Amino acid sequence: MSFKQKINPKALPQHIAIIMDGNGRWAKGFGKLRIFGHQNGVTAVREALEGCIEIGVPYLTLYAFSSENWNRPKIEINALMELLVDTLAKETKTFLENNIRLNAIGNISDLPQNCQTKLEDTIALTKNNSRCILTLALSYGSRTEIIDATKSIAKQVAEGKLAVKDINEQTFRDNLYTSEIPDPDLMIRTSGEQRISNYLLYQMAYTEFCFLQKMWPEFTREDLFEAIYNYQRRERRFGKTSEQL
Repeated sequence: MSFKQKINPKALPQHIAIIMDGNGRWAKGFGKLRIFGHQNGVTAVREALEGCIEIGVPYLTLYAFSSENWNRPKIEINALMELLVDTLAKETKTFLENNIRLNAIGNISDLPQNCQTKLEDTIALTKNNSRCILTLALSYGSRTEIIDATKSIAKQVAEGKLAVKDINEQTFRDNLYTSEIPDPDLMIRTSGEQRISNYLLYQMAYTEFCFLQKMWPEFTREDLFEAIYNYQRRERRFGKTSEQL
């Protein structure tokens, strides 16, 4: 029996976040340049997205390029930006045919202009789609996001639009990049690393984690289904006791 057959369709995670790690190491294992791994990682992205659509997960967020990734060699950064543009161009038709809406979070203005333009165009073309919301975290850092949210709230207070006594969790959520996206129920990271690397720090307060040994280019939808199956076997108490659930 496949893991998909074991999944309870009534208890699906609504939002899955993924750290797509291990592209470079996978490529080096074949004696190839790191970009070879990133290129093959696109297939894994398709597997994850199609798996979410197939089973009915409405939100998928991918850590595509962190704010720290700008410290990588210039040649790799340029290749990644070109890959982003090419992939969006190739996948736009698929997004439209499968009712997928593209979204992006992070400091998008840091990206090269051609990347910004292609991203904005694809987001505009898919804005009315609703089957699955695919969010790309690009030039994203969660600490920066939290600081930006704090600045936004402080500005509202200074302008008299918000009283300090009225600031609560919902206020903070409303000022995050992810204000229109529910918090992740499940986070998957490949490559054997067991950390969250400045990714959705506020949002993942109660997220279930799944760390896989395989590299991202090796990831398949069956891995996704297995992660969801294991997620469903966990007891999410949110501070309560088992008896209270």
